Amino acid sequence: MIRIVTCARLAALQQDAEGARERAREIQGAADRAYAGHLRTAWNLTADAEAAERAAEAERADAEIAREILERTEAQLADARASVTEQAARINALTRDLNAFAGAVVLLNYGKLHSVHPDRPAAERHAASFGVGLQGWGPTRDLPAAEVDWRISPLSKWAVADGGDAA
Repeated sequence: MIRIVTCARLAALQQDAEGARERAREIQGAADRAYAGHLRTAWNLTADAEAAERAAEAERADAEIAREILERTEAQLADARASVTEQAARINALTRDLNAFAGAVVLLNYGKLHSVHPDRPAAERHAASFGVGLQGWGPTRDLPAAEVDWRISPLSKWAVADGGDAA
């Protein structure tokens, strides 16, 4: 089949073809712009993801350092608590000793320390073992301690005197 095309028809077809090419160029330009936008978005998201990963790694390193510091601090705290417990036990023992010695006395022989006793009766019994009578421990004379053969004195008074030679 042969078709006869007129000049007007040919001009109309060329114009339609030129319009289609122009439309294809517009659509291709829009597609190129959309693709470029997509690439920029993908590039930006990749850069953001890499920056976030670096920041997360730095945070993990900081967290590890903080964890190590916390572990050392907990160990030091445990040591300090143990030390406090030991010190409290020692203080309690010393307090018991101090309370036990609150009424303690010393037995002096010519002003020199002979022995320490929890109370006066214990000192008198100890002195009796050396032949000193259980009686006669009345008020001491005004003689210096160095001139009295046996004397009982409160530990607190004897301990604070110079050289322990309290009267």
